[in-house]
Amino acid sequence: MPSQSDMTKSNSSRIQSSQAKNNCDMSSGGFASRAQSAGDRNMSGSSGSSGSQKSSTGSNNAGNKK
Repeated sequence: MPSQSDMTKSNSSRIQSSQAKNNCDMSSGGFASRAQSAGDRNMSGSSGSSGSQKSSTGSNNAGNKK
């Protein structure tokens, strides 16, 4: 579970929506973009180990096929 200071995907979505509605900077260097990146990093950090387990399982199954 994210701490109160972690950026979540939901938080970044709200920020992007607010920035777009107010005609703010939506470029790749803007705040909305940085918020999305932080949300992505926090999500990948919390589920990173399960992703690697899936890929290793897939490669084991592929090796067993003839």
